[in-house]
Amino acid sequence: NQMREYIIPWHKKIVEVIHASSKPALMHSCGNVAKVFDDIINDIKFNEKHSYEDAIIPVEEAYDKWGDRIAILGGIDVDFLSRSTPEKIRERTEDLIKQTNGYTSYAVGSGNSIPEYIPYENYLAMIQATTEK
Repeated sequence: NQMREYIIPWHKKIVEVIHASSKPALMHSCGNVAKVFDDIINDIKFNEKHSYEDAIIPVEEAYDKWGDRIAILGGIDVDFLSRSTPEKIRERTEDLIKQTNGYTSYAVGSGNSIPEYIPYENYLAMIQATTEK
């Protein structure tokens, strides 16, 4: 696999330098990295992974699958944030917080950056769900 031959060794070196500075290493990657997720955790040793899409793997599933081995960051899908209602966004965010309750390996956020087309009230629904409980 070309990822394991050319990409992973470089990421591993970068993460080693980060860890030598006593800092956590965050990976942001769009797309489907499921085939190399064990490498990301066990070989490269990233501490955190950001960017999840419902079309690839919903953040809830990612948390169940890998949340005990790597911190899961964000994951409220950008498409969901742009097309859903504030009520559904609040409900999903609250449910995700309940799912991860008691663990330190999850941080609420979007599946990626917040583009200008996300309705303001939708973004606020996600944020408010984290602060009102």
